[in-house]
Amino acid sequence: MNGPRFAGTGVAVVTPFQADGTVDLPSLTKILEHLIDGQVNYLVMLGTTGESATLDHKEKQQIFSHTCRITAGRLPLVAGIGGNDTSRVLEDIQGFDLTGYSAILSVSPYYNKPSQEGIYRHYQAVAAASPLPVILYNVPGRTSMNMTADTTLRIARDCPNVIGTKEASGNLDQIMRILRGKPEGFEVISGDDAITLPMIALGATGVISVIGNAYPKIFSDMVRKCLAGNFHAARPDHFRLLEAVDTLFAEGSPSGIKAYMHEMGLCENQFRLPVVPVSDTLYSSICGIMAHL
Repeated sequence: MNGPRFAGTGVAVVTPFQADGTVDLPSLTKILEHLIDGQVNYLVMLGTTGESATLDHKEKQQIFSHTCRITAGRLPLVAGIGGNDTSRVLEDIQGFDLTGYSAILSVSPYYNKPSQEGIYRHYQAVAAASPLPVILYNVPGRTSMNMTADTTLRIARDCPNVIGTKEASGNLDQIMRILRGKPEGFEVISGDDAITLPMIALGATGVISVIGNAYPKIFSDMVRKCLAGNFHAARPDHFRLLEAVDTLFAEGSPSGIKAYMHEMGLCENQFRLPVVPVSDTLYSSICGIMAHL
């Protein structure tokens, strides 16, 4: 391997909806071009930010295929395929047409609260079934069960088809233990925009970003400076976006990021229940932050 396959800035792309709740493909096209123009390194389709939990199989395939057609090989694509029923995840991995995709991002099982052994066996099965490399996704704030550093490293050692992890635990001690013990070539990717700079300083290869949906150029430039070791130049961009990042999850995600994108004219401020738009108060604050940016 010449270098990390997913270095730099990946963006967890939102799914735009029309007022009637249907997927808005013209707006998705606009968003994809916005991200490519912003010089991000790769796109992650149908992660949490893409509201994958409220999309059916046909809609997901439509988004996967449309994205491949529009991006036309201009940058790598990662498909978000995960869940809390291992057999269903395996069916989805083998059932989707993933032409044009380079990897699968698969979230750790949620709601069931499996043991570490259960998480390990889940990913062992996913890795064996997947025709594409797999990136783990640890986000205990959503799954209610942290995938420990020991479990992550065990999967990394035992499953050659697992090439990295998106770490959104926010626990720098855990992240450092993974970075210290990981096999060569296993990528550790930030899942938190706010701590991407320190994670890269510790050895992470980049980020799968939410704020990058709205500000791809500023954020991807910051990440490139970090990866080049120029943290002094990266810090102003990091702090410039920090207030915006803080608003993204103030009333749930992707409610926050879609408020920014709606104000930019990239998509409608529409969601699938139970997700709803941010309050008028937060929307007003977001507009104020955008004016300064």
